[in-house]
Amino acid sequence: MQKVNRRSAVALGLAAASAAGLRHAIAQTPGATETSPSPGVVVRSYGEERSLIPGFKAVTLRDVILQPGAKTQEGTEMMNAMICHIAEGELRVVQDGKTMTAKKNYVWTCNTGTKEHVVNDSNAVAIMRITDLKT
Repeated sequence: MQKVNRRSAVALGLAAASAAGLRHAIAQTPGATETSPSPGVVVRSYGEERSLIPGFKAVTLRDVILQPGAKTQEGTEMMNAMICHIAEGELRVVQDGKTMTAKKNYVWTCNTGTKEHVVNDSNAVAIMRITDLKT
């Protein structure tokens, strides 16, 4: 058996506390609402808050979760400016007729009226996080 000193005991305690807190945080989705606009697609919305950014009255946050093979409706027109981020996975993004591959941590923007849809061509779940900037 290995000898446990004070330093390793503290490190072990911090690791256990972090893991316990992480599990607790992952399980929480306070105030989130979920909808399923198409097969294999879930939209989880987290609410709205007043914006301090000039030109925008409010911001909202939502996750679009796509199962492998799922896609959003083609030619959807964006109702407001937004910032999109791939939190997990990879998506094929078709924006105003141009196609790009958005891998994990890729960020892009859309403006009011931009036509866009996304497709999960991979074998893993993809999560696109959207910050809506509302006027």
